[in-house]
Amino acid sequence: MNWYYGILIWFLVVAIIIKGMYISNTEIVLGKERQCVHWVVAVLVILPLIVWASQRLAGFGDTAVYINSFEEMPTSLAELQKYIESINKDKGFYAFSALIKIVFGNNVKVYFFVLALFQGLCLSSMYRKYSSDYVLAIFIFVTSMDYFSYMQNGVRQFTAVAILLFATPFLVEKKYGRYLAFVLIASLMHQSALLMIPIAIIAQGKAWNKRTILMLILALFAVAFVGRFTNILDRMLAETQYTNVVSDWQEWNDDGTNPLRVLVFSMPMILSIIGFKYIKSENDPIINMATNMSIVSAGLYIISMVTSGIFIGRLPIYASMYSMGVLLPWEIDHIFTESSAKLVKFFMIICFCIFYYYQLHYAWSVI
Repeated sequence: MNWYYGILIWFLVVAIIIKGMYISNTEIVLGKERQCVHWVVAVLVILPLIVWASQRLAGFGDTAVYINSFEEMPTSLAELQKYIESINKDKGFYAFSALIKIVFGNNVKVYFFVLALFQGLCLSSMYRKYSSDYVLAIFIFVTSMDYFSYMQNGVRQFTAVAILLFATPFLVEKKYGRYLAFVLIASLMHQSALLMIPIAIIAQGKAWNKRTILMLILALFAVAFVGRFTNILDRMLAETQYTNVVSDWQEWNDDGTNPLRVLVFSMPMILSIIGFKYIKSENDPIINMATNMSIVSAGLYIISMVTSGIFIGRLPIYASMYSMGVLLPWEIDHIFTESSAKLVKFFMIICFCIFYYYQLHYAWSVI
């Protein structure tokens, strides 16, 4: 048995244990009592993902690029400043990585482990606090392929995402100054994190507010007038580190994000339309925000479908972490009756397993 199948069995075992032993804590979140998975259990659920990320093969995704970068990093603090000066972009990530090497030694597996541990704990802290089904949220993270796309591939960007996930309480509690500070720190890891400033503005307020509807309309216009949209995007990025993005995806014949993936990641938004009255009645700030994040995520994915999966298709991760792990489990538990919810959840798990196999076997040829 390999890691790809073993991790699914692990989720099943942990889910049975949690359900059978009722391992949870009662915590106060936004003035209300919530049942949160115990920290020990939360870490145990995600620990195999952290270990797996540290053991991945050099041929998987961008792993070889990160290994080469690690080998060029200094081994002492005296060399750190000169090394950082030689980096052209995302200096924060490379400084963080170099510090890991200086502190923990010249071992690339330890380097990947420390990065994955940081990312995993940030992800775990957010889902544990705000998701109504922590294990299901982590299961979706894996079977939707986000785990492989980011914790085992786009590590630099996901380090920025992880910082913003950790900062979620400041966004939810409207402590915007503190949240902005985290956005700026995250942008040192990956400049695309600055996208969370407009996303955070759009996501505030009631579910399906005017800003989110406008965002969706603009996404549809971008699809309808894709040629004009790419020209505008090219001019907007001209003075940034992403100046060659449009020409690169056109040169590489990047034909956009797979429509099946777009459909999968649009499901929370679609369900929010079906169950809007329940979302409106609950009026939970977390669910309102996650609903608006689902609209942003779907809008960006729709644009990426007709532009670039490599570049534009990586932007929704800042919003989709909320729509897939927070909103989707809540929708299943609250939109449907108790008996129907169990059936829907079972069907959804089967569908995600099929999508997981399809991506690994047919799309990526990994298994």
